[in-house]
Amino acid sequence: MSKKKRKNSNYKQNDTTAKKQPSSAGKQASSGGKKQSADGKRSKIITAVSALVLVVILLCSILAINSCTRDYTVEISVKDYGKIVLHLDGDSAPKTVRNFVSLVKDGFYDGLTFHRVMDNFMIQGGDPKGNGTGSSDKKIVGEFSKNGYANSISHERGVISMARSMAPNSASSQFFIMHADAPHLDGQYAAFGKVVSGMETVDEIAAIPVGPSDRPRIAMRMKKVYIK
Repeated sequence: MSKKKRKNSNYKQNDTTAKKQPSSAGKQASSGGKKQSADGKRSKIITAVSALVLVVILLCSILAINSCTRDYTVEISVKDYGKIVLHLDGDSAPKTVRNFVSLVKDGFYDGLTFHRVMDNFMIQGGDPKGNGTGSSDKKIVGEFSKNGYANSISHERGVISMARSMAPNSASSQFFIMHADAPHLDGQYAAFGKVVSGMETVDEIAAIPVGPSDRPRIAMRMKKVYIK
């Protein structure tokens, strides 16, 4: 009698343990599922944040390129004469400076001439045709006040500015360096820098005898133009 009771007691104990086990396994499975779900959400959040950071970096880079142009120093070596060193003002005329620097880096000006010279006014160059009608393959906006752009650089002796036709946004590659002050040009042409060394070379070029259309009788050739 006692043995039977003992057996029944063991059976009930085992049966109770067996019943408890599935319940415990279910909790573990549920806990594991919740953990995987949380890890999945965390992974998605990290991926989304990383993508957002990349987009912000890209936008900042684009804005930096479009809105921030640093100053440059450019040297023009004139064959048989001397050098003209220019400081370009990226704050006053950023688009103009970027265009000019791009042409310099491409070697566009190497070998071209100062095709128009007017003593006590300016010397003009940068025309691949050499007659005042040529340009690069790109036109740029005119960064001067009458065209809606603030530009504080005055056309004083030594200032470099962009030549253009009557159209305000027709400047391309031709530029001129002031031999004397010409404030009447302010607000009408995009000045973008100034000679910091070599004005004596500008003086020599301005003194060259000229023929029709103010064309020098002696070729004033830019041997090399480069960023310093």
